[in-house]
Amino acid sequence: MSEYLIEVKNLCKKFPIKGGLFGREIGAVNAVNNVSFKIKKGETLGLVGESGCGKTTLGRSILRLIEPSSGEIIFNGKNIIDYTPAEMRAVRRKMQIIFQDPYASLNPRMTVGDILAEPMEIHGLHTDKVTRRKRLLELLNQVQLPSDALNKYPHEFSGGQRQRICIARALAVEPEFIVCDEPVSALDVSVQAQVVNLLMDLQKDLGLTFLFIAHDLKVVEYISNRVAVMYLGNMIEVAESSELYGHAKHPYTKALFSAIPHASTHGRAGRIILEGDIPSPMNPPNGCHFNPRCWNATDECRKSFPPITDQSGTHQFRCFNPIN
Repeated sequence: MSEYLIEVKNLCKKFPIKGGLFGREIGAVNAVNNVSFKIKKGETLGLVGESGCGKTTLGRSILRLIEPSSGEIIFNGKNIIDYTPAEMRAVRRKMQIIFQDPYASLNPRMTVGDILAEPMEIHGLHTDKVTRRKRLLELLNQVQLPSDALNKYPHEFSGGQRQRICIARALAVEPEFIVCDEPVSALDVSVQAQVVNLLMDLQKDLGLTFLFIAHDLKVVEYISNRVAVMYLGNMIEVAESSELYGHAKHPYTKALFSAIPHASTHGRAGRIILEGDIPSPMNPPNGCHFNPRCWNATDECRKSFPPITDQSGTHQFRCFNPIN
């Protein structure tokens, strides 16, 4: 058996742009462009980058909630890219997602008990009423909610409690892999810490594997074993968390991490301010997509797209002139 639970190879997702009188396709947005990475069983891969870089599209494409345009998604040793809906239903029991907005992702007309029971019904789990109720109470206990929550509706809970319900719903079918799509960005800072610690405890107890998508770079550093950085649909750097935060090689990663506030710095000391705007994903620049904003760019960067450089087998980046 492979040590990797998820292997993504050359994954692409293009969204067509239509125009004209007859709605013909006049272009495409490369939301995810030839992305490849692996996630070991039981680890957390953090995924960071600016808004619109393709993080959420990548996460949903792996689960085939959005159908990829091409590439391979290998889950537990099997390529699921061409699975039929019936075949995907069996796989989705092992692949779940926690959405960003706990207010929009819960049906306000259903009780918490019905919300948690629905995925069990879909997958034919715990069909006996006594067994199901026992499982529902177990789920509430795992996410640290009281048992009387089963008969309440989502509007009766705070944002942090709603996100715990979303986590319980994801756990209801006993998954192996969970895409956490910015699960704490809509929560207060104090509640964020509670939810992140809960996810880490659940991972340890249940052997879960996470793809953790977030904007908060300190949260990603705290929860992740490895971190990947995306820019304009491309994965430009991947490394162990401590290695990436301490020795980033790509100029974009360096600039991104320079925005992390530190108590020891005053004002904008050490901050790298990027010039220009993010290029349009409909018409990305030639060569390295970051070259119009990069202070380290050369003619080679403007002409050729950089290949992956693998440093010591644990630190990969796409850059002709990495930062030492």
